[in-house]
Amino acid sequence: MSNLTDAPNFFIGRSEAIAQNDKLSNKARQSLYTARAANTVDAYRSDWNDFCDWCSYHQLSSFPAEPETIVNYINDLADNAKANTIARRISALTENFDAAGLKENPCRYPIVKNALRGIKRMKGTIQHGKAPILFDDIKEMLTYLEGDEIQQVRDKAILLVGFYGALRRSELAGIDVEDLKFTRLGLLITLRKSKTDQFDQGQMIAIPMVKDKEYCAVTALQKWLDISGITTGPVFRGLTKGHHVRKTRISDKSIALIVKHYAGLMGMNPDDYGAHSLRHGFATSAAQHHVEERQIMRQTRHKSQAIVRRYIDEADRLIDNPILKITEDSH
Repeated sequence: MSNLTDAPNFFIGRSEAIAQNDKLSNKARQSLYTARAANTVDAYRSDWNDFCDWCSYHQLSSFPAEPETIVNYINDLADNAKANTIARRISALTENFDAAGLKENPCRYPIVKNALRGIKRMKGTIQHGKAPILFDDIKEMLTYLEGDEIQQVRDKAILLVGFYGALRRSELAGIDVEDLKFTRLGLLITLRKSKTDQFDQGQMIAIPMVKDKEYCAVTALQKWLDISGITTGPVFRGLTKGHHVRKTRISDKSIALIVKHYAGLMGMNPDDYGAHSLRHGFATSAAQHHVEERQIMRQTRHKSQAIVRRYIDEADRLIDNPILKITEDSH
């Protein structure tokens, strides 16, 4: 994160407008400063940095910025980014200019709104998420584990815990030993920070032991902790070239690369898969086995029923498909 801390003219989280408002008490200011979750602020900071880098390259002012600069920036961004990514980037810039206390926010000019509308019309706003890795895929994926024993044990634990826990990649990377509680029935994981836990109250994930130890996430995680000697701090860590366990936490991008790597070994297109494929795959697999919607949501921690129902509908299209009835009746 070190590259995110030095963003020039980044005001979100330390709003000048709030600081200069004499009508607010210090306590009131503090609550406003912490209104956004830390990961949201980091995402905004990253987006702001990208804009500043673009402006620097084109020798334009990022702060203050002209509306035309914003328009040219998002059109360049549109060459490689999805419409929804561009809209999020505009949101970050808008929030930062607002936090700076500018009377005229360049992002709020009609020319910027019209440019964004035009980009959305050209590119469309359908989000193409990563393909799901289903339970049968996980079982096959585990047959492709490679590297020495310590890498195989780590990768297996990452895949199984990520799948059964329906974890986001940042959640999986962020687990510490202190967040784990092993019991006779399985494992409880406390997530200190989560996308749907904006006030950092913590969320509990339960992963029971399963009969087949080959596919048991609890067993896999215990073996990883034993072989790595990790007793405190980050659970999942990177490995040196000599395959010694690092002291630092694995990055969420590394987790995505691990998933992509094994998907490729299975003969699937790595571009279609990522860390989210584990979470998506769990929800779809549960739906295929007719698990109730509320039970799926309890494990995935989705706040939106619409998203979970999309997974259920996706599974139903393959299970309750007329093709199956036609082909089965022909035998």
